[in-house]
Amino acid sequence: MNNSPSHSLPGQALAHAVIWIGIAITALPLYIAFVASTLSNPDIAQAPMPLWPGDQGWENYRQVIIEGMQGGHLSPPVWLMLFNSLIMALVIAVGKISVSIISAYAVVFFRFPGRMFCFWLIFITLMLPVEVRILPTYEVVTDLGLLNTFAGLTLPLIASATATLLLRQFFLTLPDELVEAAKMDGAGPLRFFWDVVLPLTRTQLAALFVIMFVYGWNQYLWPLLIVTDQNLDTIVVGIAKLIGTGDATTDWNLVMATTLLALLPPALVVLLMQKWFVKGLVDSEK
Repeated sequence: MNNSPSHSLPGQALAHAVIWIGIAITALPLYIAFVASTLSNPDIAQAPMPLWPGDQGWENYRQVIIEGMQGGHLSPPVWLMLFNSLIMALVIAVGKISVSIISAYAVVFFRFPGRMFCFWLIFITLMLPVEVRILPTYEVVTDLGLLNTFAGLTLPLIASATATLLLRQFFLTLPDELVEAAKMDGAGPLRFFWDVVLPLTRTQLAALFVIMFVYGWNQYLWPLLIVTDQNLDTIVVGIAKLIGTGDATTDWNLVMATTLLALLPPALVVLLMQKWFVKGLVDSEK
């Protein structure tokens, strides 16, 4: 079999072409959004819209970050909506991981009556996302007086059957010798969890954190329902409210600027944790 480099060149060229086409398809809408965020609204209304950045970028970004939308569409400053989204995403991500790792640890390492029944109850909730149980969840949050609060935004979204399932599958791959060695050293359940299980699970937790952070950041329906105070609007809800309906006009330059700013935090989380994210996903499949 001939494995000379010349025979692999066509395949490599095709692979690189597919990658660059994919990058172009992904980057072109982002570039157009960036160009629109640097133009004035009349410039965007031109046909065709200019494809080179304009000179209104600094003013547009300054307005949305510091002042928010004024005139026909009132909205809080973007920095406040970004802060609300960041708090929501962090609490959801950390909360989901904390609850899931404890529940998965209990199901795998403790022997108690109904252990598997409890696990299957958790697993069944995969078929009941927030959108399915939104009315009873809203009623519970209302009865607890959690409307227009960060607790109301985050607590109903913290439980995660997906994270529990993934962590359980990883815990099952840990050798029994670790448990026996910990018992011989006199380590109790908490000591074993803190000194053995938790360090071995760091990459999986990093991957789950990225997934759950993006999940929390992109929430739209629940924040839209649970919040009526504009000062608690998340960035995703804020963008939707900026788009005019009916006869109302939309300042698309400000909407595009806000949209690009909304992309930055999750993109930074993915980039900064890329190594841990990929490693966690690969290790989870072993």
